[in-house]
Amino acid sequence: MTTEPNYTPKVTIVTACYNRAATIRETIESVLAQDYEHVEYIIIDGASTDGTQRIVEEYASRLAHFVSEPDHGMYEALNKGLRMATGDIIGWVHSDDVLYDTHTLSAIVDAFKSSQAQVVYADGLFVRSDRPNAVVRNWIGGTYRPWKVRHGWLPLHPTCYIRRDYLTQVGLYDESFKIAADTEWLLRVLLHPDLHIHYLRRYVIRMRMGGLSTDLSQRKLMWSEDLRAFRMHGLSPRWTKLQKMAWKIPQFISAQFSSSGKRA
Repeated sequence: MTTEPNYTPKVTIVTACYNRAATIRETIESVLAQDYEHVEYIIIDGASTDGTQRIVEEYASRLAHFVSEPDHGMYEALNKGLRMATGDIIGWVHSDDVLYDTHTLSAIVDAFKSSQAQVVYADGLFVRSDRPNAVVRNWIGGTYRPWKVRHGWLPLHPTCYIRRDYLTQVGLYDESFKIAADTEWLLRVLLHPDLHIHYLRRYVIRMRMGGLSTDLSQRKLMWSEDLRAFRMHGLSPRWTKLQKMAWKIPQFISAQFSSSGKRA
């Protein structure tokens, strides 16, 4: 990626949604409000029945692609969007989430240009579904170290942005996973021998609690799929899973000292 100051790489954002009429408008507007203008926005809907499609169609003229058709889950939908993507940099905003502020994508692009990295990740906030300013978990990514990955550390998936040329090397999501394909994909990305990654010390996302991986009814499936992902990448499944859980403890503690996610 060129470092020329006037170079403006295209950023593709993919949102997968299904029956998210209550939140999809805020998600869309957080992307469209960005002060970085060279954005390709793709929304893949799984044939929602609650009015989500009608809301998205209000913004059709500002979207690069909008598809609404039955699918087999979020990862199939995300893969559809990734195959359509033509941006130099690719990121995700899930249908319950919002970009942290209007400068988020500008900061991401600047980080890619200054670091020449293939992957940039940052910090994120988990917030209450009914009170998006009430922080439940304060996810500080911290500096990447290979040993941390082997001990259960992973960046928060929606804070990760990837160059499209690197995505073609590591591949799309494994759709045989129903809830933890992002864990397997992140391991594939982070353990790739050619990885050049950069940590942006900045919040980039607010995530509402209550998505697939935070629903208590899905915990058992999440556990088994995490073990499978760790096993696939040569890691001790149960030990790595326990360490992954341990990395989250400080996130809940630090959230108690912040109601907005602002840094001290």
